[in-house]
Parts: sequence; C-alpha cells; structure tokens
Amino acid sequence: MKTNWQTKKLGEVFDENKKSKIKVRDSLGVGKYVFFKSGDKTNFLNNFLIDGRNIFLATGGKAIIKFYNGKCAYSTDTYSIKGRNLDTKFLYYFLFSIIDIINDKMFKGAAIKHLQKKDFKEMKISFPKFSKEQKRIVKVLDRIFEKTAEAKKDTEKNIQNTKDLFESYLQNVFINSGKDWEEKRLGEILEIERGGSPRPINSFLTDDENGINWIKIGDTKNVDKYIYKTKQKIIPEGLKKSRLVNEGDFILSNSMSFGRPYIMKTTGAIHDGWLVLREKNSNVINKDYLYIILNSPYVFNQFDRLAAGSTVRNLNISLVSSVKILFPSILEQKFIVKKLDKLSVQTKKLEEIYKKKLLDLEELKKSVLKRAFNGEL
Repeated sequence: MKTNWQTKKLGEVFDENKKSKIKVRDSLGVGKYVFFKSGDKTNFLNNFLIDGRNIFLATGGKAIIKFYNGKCAYSTDTYSIKGRNLDTKFLYYFLFSIIDIINDKMFKGAAIKHLQKKDFKEMKISFPKFSKEQKRIVKVLDRIFEKTAEAKKDTEKNIQNTKDLFESYLQNVFINSGKDWEEKRLGEILEIERGGSPRPINSFLTDDENGINWIKIGDTKNVDKYIYKTKQKIIPEGLKKSRLVNEGDFILSNSMSFGRPYIMKTTGAIHDGWLVLREKNSNVINKDYLYIILNSPYVFNQFDRLAAGSTVRNLNISLVSSVKILFPSILEQKFIVKKLDKLSVQTKKLEEIYKKKLLDLEELKKSVLKRAFNGEL
C-alpha cells in the first residue's frame, strides 16, 4: 500500500516562514490583505506579511489550521510554515487530519495555552518519496474537499430555508391580520417586574437540595422554550433582594442576548438580568401565542430599535412595556398556535435531516483523509 513512502519527524519537513512586519491598518479586517489570527483579542501591534503557499496554525488556546496561496498577513499568535522537500498542500492535509491530536497533546499549560513547537516538531509524518505522487494525492483531496464544501454549502442553505419558511409564515400571520385584531402595548396586558441580585452572591448560594432555584442565563443553554431546572440554588434569605418566579411565568433576558423569552416549568429566583412577565388576564391572550409573538422578529425588531440608543444595549420595564403586539380572539390564537406547532415539527424534522447530512460530510472528509495517509488513494 505505502510503496515508496517514508516517515520523518515534522521538524524535518517544514520551514518556518520568514517574517516581515506590516502596518497595523493593512492587517485589519478592512485592510489590504487576508489576515490570519487565533481569536478576536489578537494584539495587532506586531503582525507579519508573507507571500506564496503557506500553512497557518493559529496557536492561541486551540489549534486552527488554514492553507492560503498568495500575499497575506498573520499575527504573532499564528505559526506560519511551508513544506521543505514536501508539497506544502500535502503537509496541510496531513496536519488537518491530525488536528484533534495536536489539540490534545501539543497544548500545555494552565490559563494560557500555546503550541509547544519542540513537541510539535517531534511528531511523525509518513509521505510518498516522490513529489509527483504527493501532488496526485493532493489533487484527489482537493477535488473531494471541493465537492464536500459545495454539498455543505447547499445543506446549510437548506437549513436556512427551513427556518425562513417558518419565519415567513409567522410574519404573514401579522401582515395579514384581520380587522377584528387588537393592538396593545405589552404593559397593558402584562405585569412586568425586574429581578434582583443579592450580593455578594457567593454568600447566598447553597448546595441544599431544598434551596431556591437560582436562574441564570447559562441555564438556557440548549433550551428552546421551557426552563425546568437550574444549576445553582440560593438560600431563602436571598429572596429578600431577588424576585420569585413561578411555574407558568415568562422570563425575558434584558441584557446580553436580550429579548429572548422562556416559560418557567419550575419556581425560582431571578437576578437583575431578567424581567418577569405575567398575563393580567388569561382570557385575553393565550400563553403559547404570547410565547410565539415574543419570540418573533415582529417583537424583537422593536426591542432592537428601542435598545439601540444606549451604550450597553439592554431592556428595562419601560421599554418592554411600550412594545406593541397584535392579537386576535383567543379561539383564533389557539388555531394559529396549532398550525405553527405543526409547521415547527415539520421544519425541525427537515433541520435534523440536513444536520445529519452535515455530520456525514465531516465523517466523509475524515475517512478520505485516513485513506490518503494510509496510502489507499
């Protein structure tokens, strides 16, 4: 299988690129050159410019590998290399195939992790002795990766289309509202109150299972609609400086990713990053319809516009109270909820199919890379 292949240390088959400093303004996102960096907090004071076929290994905490052919810039936290007596693109594909191993073994330290170049250079690589065979394998991989990239792009577009289908129907609900629909401000139909934060919070946290649920933004990770549990609890004394929410109450984030509603399926206490919303009259608005409309672009765009003027974008009771919503009779609200729920189930099924396809495409790339470096292509 691996006829005319050889094995060497990585340090024997690549050279680190020579660096030439570049003006900061040319390396920023709006500058002259494509720019490679490890994260958003890169120090832009010492960046470098190179030209040609290059591999970039961003080393700020997690290895991110890129290949680029042409004039480009990169930051001090990026390792820039090219092949020595080895096709640079072949080396790129090999490093791409072992990126998880690099992340697992090559990053050491505690708070700040950096690639240990010495250990990196000691890693082994097997490759064909002849340049012609290296280039043949690269050509095959280029073609397969190009096809999988196209398939991934189409699949991601299909995922977005399924979301757009749901959003389009939701938008039409409000555009085509009937003459009998009412328009009211949220403050007219909801009681709105803000949470509170007992300080210092560590003095109020408890491991007692009978403690009061302490609801944080982190508790909404991977949560779509309902909050059933929390990671932390507080002692009863904490309620004096917080606010209790009950099952069935709505809570709305008023900072960070503001305007996102959730319905409580348990009781708990909320800090000042939350607002609690309670219907004044359940005969006026259906709970599920209220969730749909609070979660819609129709309402979020109003939140976004109202919060735009402040330095720190957030919502308060006054702003939320002023937001307008449209709603029909309770009977029609229930009909709309039923239809949207059915459409939501259908679109989520489609999303799952497309997401599975994305995973299959990633597995295909891994499988092809494995075959390539086993000499099976």
